[in-house]
Amino acid sequence: MSDKRDYYEVLGLEKGASKDEIKKAYRQLAKKYHPDANKAADAEDKFKEVQEAYENLYDDQKRAAYDQFGHAGTSGFSGGFGGAQDFSGFDFSNMGNMGDFSDIGSIFDSFFGGAFGREQRRPGNQRGQDLQIKLVLEFEDAIFGKEQAIKYRRHVNCQKCNGSGAKNGSSMETCSQCKGQGRVVRVQRSFLGTIQTTAVCPACQGQGRVIKEKCEACGGNGIIEKEENIKLKIPQGTPDGLVLRFKEKGNAGANGGGYGDLYIQIEVKLHKEFERSGNDIYIERKIDVMTAVLGDTIEVPTVHGKVKLKVKEGTQPDTILKLSGKGAPKLRGSGNGDQYVKLKVIIPKRLNKNQKKLWEELRNTAGDRSGLFNGIFG
Repeated sequence: MSDKRDYYEVLGLEKGASKDEIKKAYRQLAKKYHPDANKAADAEDKFKEVQEAYENLYDDQKRAAYDQFGHAGTSGFSGGFGGAQDFSGFDFSNMGNMGDFSDIGSIFDSFFGGAFGREQRRPGNQRGQDLQIKLVLEFEDAIFGKEQAIKYRRHVNCQKCNGSGAKNGSSMETCSQCKGQGRVVRVQRSFLGTIQTTAVCPACQGQGRVIKEKCEACGGNGIIEKEENIKLKIPQGTPDGLVLRFKEKGNAGANGGGYGDLYIQIEVKLHKEFERSGNDIYIERKIDVMTAVLGDTIEVPTVHGKVKLKVKEGTQPDTILKLSGKGAPKLRGSGNGDQYVKLKVIIPKRLNKNQKKLWEELRNTAGDRSGLFNGIFG
């Protein structure tokens, strides 16, 4: 049994939570446990736990698998987008409680290693597997863009044999195990009784023919592993969760099949002060009581540098002011979003003797204490 906590419990949500609720909960908790802001010993572990819960619940396909199979249902998503679910770690003793048996055939295929009472098709030229890479960006790099060098490993066609797997143009001969059929019949016993299945021949991988002399470079597979280097230009205004696709930059397909695609998923780090939503940026700024009552000009940071912001007299707590054009550059189109500044009025917790005397004089001058403070704090 998995010792992981329930993903909904991690985010403090009910099972029917909307995507907006999931995203909001993630932002709040990620900000709370971010290692740069939280120095507790377990902050980093909790931050990773929150990230994992968000990644599996915000993605519709992963969430559906998790809702049906729990943590076992999400284990097959680590290889890339749209990957088949991996049932190898699933506890079959709980099958009676699963509810939906619409995919029971595929489960038994995985369990028995072949088609469940069906004949498998002989594989032809199969398209290669898609690959997924997660690229973590600093907040500012996502705002203004950058060039990023990326290294990754993938399967490519062997250059020495041009992907044929044969040494120096060696010819092919009929597979002795399947007699050229590409399939073998298996009889297996299970708790359901004796089951006869037809599976792909392991000797020739369903081709019906084998190579007389295998290529030394690839061992007859026709495919080798290679490190790739690409330069990626991150556009300005890149949002968290953006997925970039590179056609035919994934793995080579079996038997001379085409290449899969490479998907790069962007993850933007949280910022200590700024919070981004779309093209707009949000920040909180603390001001003292006198600034709120009398007004003043304060300095506020933006991603474009520090700017002066005028606070009007009589400003109420939690007032939100807008700085036009000081948000993130728009990913599509021209111009920037806006920045919103929420003003937090700070009430002093302790006063020295002189400060207390001044406040008492102010109270006596105003006459009506309740009216004075209602005017200040609304």
